[in-house]
Amino acid sequence: MKGALPNLWEPITPAALWKGRTGRGVRVGVVDSGIDAAHPALQGKVKASVEAETTGGRVTFRPAKTGDAAGHGTACAGIISSIAPDAELYSIKVLGANASGSGEMFLAGLDYAIKQRMQIINLSLGTTKPQYHGPLHDLLDMAYHAGCIVVAAANNLPQPSFPSIFSSSLVSVVKDDGQDPFNFGYRYGEVIEIVAPGVQVRTTWPGGGFRQLTGNSFACPHVVGIIALIMEAYPNLTPFEVKTILYTIARQNRKSEVKI
Repeated sequence: MKGALPNLWEPITPAALWKGRTGRGVRVGVVDSGIDAAHPALQGKVKASVEAETTGGRVTFRPAKTGDAAGHGTACAGIISSIAPDAELYSIKVLGANASGSGEMFLAGLDYAIKQRMQIINLSLGTTKPQYHGPLHDLLDMAYHAGCIVVAAANNLPQPSFPSIFSSSLVSVVKDDGQDPFNFGYRYGEVIEIVAPGVQVRTTWPGGGFRQLTGNSFACPHVVGIIALIMEAYPNLTPFEVKTILYTIARQNRKSEVKI
């Protein structure tokens, strides 16, 4: 029809974005419980590891002297690497052996990742404590303006958690039972927008093994891996542009599912 608007989304296809990409050169910060860098599936992929410590009431970071006693960070790193095998992983340890830690360490870990100019930051953790709402919001604004793409997992419980509900300044992710990481979806109008595999996901575990894990924590790194492929192809994309691309691909994915 004469005068019809062009299809603005037509050029945005998986083939154009990530065909042949491996995430090479893309810096990914994993703020979590540490990463077992000696795991056979992760050897050579963890470029640096730091851990939080509190000195004089202030959280600082030092080269990591401990591994990943919780397994959570190693599991997330394995998922990222399974999609973007040449992405550069940076472990920022803020959680202890039971995968828990203080809010101050969480804030400090995110701040550290932003100041280190990580292109993508994996946050498979969050907090429900209202006193961290403001500080996290400020950090996410800082990340957005620094060009850092923050990807956060939704809470596994019905209670909302921060920062995943700040969907305007980050990519928020919830799990589904799909198996194909490239067939992710999105929920228009929902607080947690992106949907990715997170049920019985096989991934790396400290000590050289593997486990099958379920949770929103493990949906989050699937999306981080996808973004790493996109960032290899187009390293100067802004967080807003990356979100637009994700929504466009997700829309195409869901349309293809309902074709008869």
